Amino acid sequence: MTSNSVTAPSTPAGGEPHRRSAKPRMPIIVPLLMIGAFLMCTTENIVAGLLSQISDDLHVTEARAGLLITIFAIGMVIGAPTMAIATRNMPPRIILVAALLVFAAGHAFTALSGSFEISLIARFISAVATGAFWSVAAVAATTAAGPALASRALGLMMSGVGLATVAGVPLGAFLGQLVGWRGTFWMLTILTVVAAVIIARVAPSAKPTDQASIRSELGAFRQVRIWLVLAGTAVVSGGVMAAFSYIQPLLVGRTGLPQWTVPLALIVFGIGCLLGTNLAGRLGDTHAVGTFIGASIVGAVALALLVPFSVAPVATFVLFFFVGAAGLCVPPLATGLSIRLASSAPTLAAASAVAAYNGGVALGSWVAGIALESALGVTGPSAVGAVMVGIGLIPLIVLAALRAPRTSVAS
Repeated sequence: MTSNSVTAPSTPAGGEPHRRSAKPRMPIIVPLLMIGAFLMCTTENIVAGLLSQISDDLHVTEARAGLLITIFAIGMVIGAPTMAIATRNMPPRIILVAALLVFAAGHAFTALSGSFEISLIARFISAVATGAFWSVAAVAATTAAGPALASRALGLMMSGVGLATVAGVPLGAFLGQLVGWRGTFWMLTILTVVAAVIIARVAPSAKPTDQASIRSELGAFRQVRIWLVLAGTAVVSGGVMAAFSYIQPLLVGRTGLPQWTVPLALIVFGIGCLLGTNLAGRLGDTHAVGTFIGASIVGAVALALLVPFSVAPVATFVLFFFVGAAGLCVPPLATGLSIRLASSAPTLAAASAVAAYNGGVALGSWVAGIALESALGVTGPSAVGAVMVGIGLIPLIVLAALRAPRTSVAS
């Protein structure tokens, strides 16, 4: 019968049927972790789209309101490596779900708060939980996908970052204009609780096996190459987020656009982010360092051009697109390189990449806030970003010049 001729495997002389090598499929946990990444990146960056509303409601300046971005990044810097070590013997399911629930609680407190100081504390708590989620999620995604799909799994999971900027942040900013910034935070709280329930059903529950000692894991960081990756990650990311954090004052105060166009600019940035994360996912296995350097050059040039050309709406939107594409190449490349270079400590390596990224965000947003109130005015954050990304090229060029060890990916 026809059905038999299609389904029955042929049997050679040796008696064993031929088995066609099935194309590996992406595990369901990876797109679900992408949703978690989407929610967490949305909350990290949503302040940029709600800056005016938050500053007015909490009676602080826009530069001071920007500290809500800085404090979140600081919490990530502390939370990612600390939680990676503290939870190293716990099942991934427990860590991921607990991180999401604490994250949701932090948002609820922020939405209820009438004090800027309490909002800072709540943002810090949410950030520590986010650090725990990122450090475990990256390893869970690559482990579930296997070596053949590891970089694509990271790229898919990290595309939640691009999706957050193309959809989450703009929609949150739009929602904030309709129902206030607190309504946006309540929506994030509800969605995070739903995500926690779903991930609880599919996340791996087995405890890590053959876990190396903490001393052994820390020993993986003795090599220079991983510190060059982390340094480049911090400075390049910080430069990109310096400009992103204060895009609202630039668009309104210099480009001359109305407030309702801010979500549109965030959508353009997010489309660039999606392009960047997918490009990094495809090139991460074979040309990681070269892609990192190329993206940084594009980002530095785009940020530098944003200073003189931000008076023109079209030029501003185009340049902002390239800033997003360049900036969001960084997380998947940095995470993948860190995990490979410190293969004996993958969770701590992923956490270190997260900490480096957010250390740069904290520094960049803080310096950009100072520049905003300086003589540079609303172009100050973009100028700071261009300088930072340019400096970030230095460790990356040194990294490319060093001979790659056999255990690392080709650059």
